[in-house]
Amino acid sequence: MTLTLPPLSALPSRVLVTGGAGFIGSALVWALNRHGVEEIVVIDRLGSDEKWRNLAPLRFEDYLEADDLFPRLASGRLGDFDLVLHLGACSATTELDASYLVHNNYKFTKDLAHWAMQHGARFVYASSAATYGDGATVMDDIDASPAALARLRPLNAYGYSKHLFDTYAARKGILSRIVGLKYFNVFGPNEGHKGDMRSLVNKGYGQITDTGRVKLFRSHRPDFRDGEQRRDFLYVKDAVAMTLHLATTAGAAGLYNIGSGVANTWLSLVDAIFAAMGRERAVDFVDIPEAIREKYQYHTEANIAKLRASGYELPVTPLAEAVGDYVRRYLEPDVRLDPDARESA
Repeated sequence: MTLTLPPLSALPSRVLVTGGAGFIGSALVWALNRHGVEEIVVIDRLGSDEKWRNLAPLRFEDYLEADDLFPRLASGRLGDFDLVLHLGACSATTELDASYLVHNNYKFTKDLAHWAMQHGARFVYASSAATYGDGATVMDDIDASPAALARLRPLNAYGYSKHLFDTYAARKGILSRIVGLKYFNVFGPNEGHKGDMRSLVNKGYGQITDTGRVKLFRSHRPDFRDGEQRRDFLYVKDAVAMTLHLATTAGAAGLYNIGSGVANTWLSLVDAIFAAMGRERAVDFVDIPEAIREKYQYHTEANIAKLRASGYELPVTPLAEAVGDYVRRYLEPDVRLDPDARESA
């Protein structure tokens, strides 16, 4: 596929990106680099995994560990920013330490949002489709009033930690000044460090390479056949294009779904992986672990009418094309997003 980036109405001059070594965060730095933006300060916690490899091809001004951010902001030593892209969070849906999630995902976001607004920086943050819970309520971002958000029931502590800030921002009336992004099932290059939180494309590629087969959860509901549970899968290149559009569109504010707008089955996703690898489908169905069975989402689908109404006109990359690009361009050669790499097929 050929990368298409949205025309940005106003390029940011200096950007703070939290979670900038992570999956979507590093992809945003990559996309900003391709727009010629390099005055970027990256914030993350590199730890002992290989997130650092995501940063190696990218161009940015400085890197700070997350614990150093607020002292540096308070001292004024980091200078001014006109855009804050807050992607930093614990995104493990299986994390059980709710206190840690509230501190890391809620309090950090709240403190950074207030700093950005006080210093005249546009604030864009990652919420999550996990805030919608089991999908019993429509996954619709049109009504972000406190009353509408109060009806949502996240299924795990991660989703609740994201929901907590959404509802705080709505109650305090600051959603009209910031942008929150409810990312659906994003997949693509630069996610290899995420362990069990990697997408099925990443996991499936490894399983097929090793055994020729892929594992899928069987259905534990009579209204869904095995492998026909549905998710809204979105390629990370589309996710960052949508994010930067909203970040640079002056009239955009509030919560937005970031998804494809289409619910595809897990079998459709698996078929795309096998096709990209030139192999025939071979699937083994396994039980959903008891610990997450009651919290498993059987159908997610983003309503992206609000995104479209904001002026975002680019087509969403079809699932098979996106998977093929990911497998052949990044997984097979084991490379990260590189702003200097040729993007044509």
